[in-house]
Amino acid sequence: MIKSMTGFGRGGAQDEGREFLVEIKTVNHRYLDLFLKMPRQLGFLEDKVRELVGRNISRGKIDVYISFEDNGENAKEVLLDEALAKAYISALENLKEKFSLNDDISVSLVSRFPDVLRVEKAEDDEEKTWKLLKTALEAALDSLIQMRLNEGKELRNSLLEKADCIESVLSDIKKRSPEIVKEYKIKLENRIKELLDQQTVDENRLAMEVALFADRCSIDEELVRLGSHIGQLRDTLDSKQPVGRKLDFLLQEMNREINTIGSKANDLEITRHVIDVKSELEKIREQIQNIE
Repeated sequence: MIKSMTGFGRGGAQDEGREFLVEIKTVNHRYLDLFLKMPRQLGFLEDKVRELVGRNISRGKIDVYISFEDNGENAKEVLLDEALAKAYISALENLKEKFSLNDDISVSLVSRFPDVLRVEKAEDDEEKTWKLLKTALEAALDSLIQMRLNEGKELRNSLLEKADCIESVLSDIKKRSPEIVKEYKIKLENRIKELLDQQTVDENRLAMEVALFADRCSIDEELVRLGSHIGQLRDTLDSKQPVGRKLDFLLQEMNREINTIGSKANDLEITRHVIDVKSELEKIREQIQNIE
């Protein structure tokens, strides 16, 4: 099933007061372009995030936003700078002796000095943190992919309708094509009679001219190739692999064939049909730009 490149997904996970929220937004792009915004302290997990996203999305501009809150009991820890505390105590003892002070040096006193005690975030457990983040990220990816699949289904149905429409027009072109040669023969014969003022025409010469015209304006090969391309289009739309680039190539080939038909046919009715086909192909081109 084809996927759209446009979608949005959100996922979250929490455990022991730690919570992740992941949001992913994607739009169409020729290649895989990933922008990742996450807390700086989790930078050690960036490669794993990129690898997991890349396994699930092959094409598109991807914005991933990760937020993290840690309100667990072990979220913070108090650290003692023993060397600094020892220096403060030594300085206080010197002060006490020098000025004959009687006040005792207490824990509460030393702890109030700058930087003796400092509060820091506890070091993250990489595996435990990644496991929680992965859960949130996978939930966001599942949500995103489902949206891309749903939109891809709509795109597929629309493209198949346009393929049917093109085939119907090609059928009209195929019916009209033999009539062009017949009409040319009659016009040429009447023209020769007018120019030569004769009631009879050299049938051999006339047949030769008609044959040359028929060869120049023959569009049978182009019609066969176009039919084949439409068949490939249908098969490709049922592929389980990313098909956006292949569809783009197929469309180029279809445009090439219909342009050739338009230049060779030399007929107003077929020209109108060619315009109709090119209009449908342009609609297809716009839609496949959003297929992964």
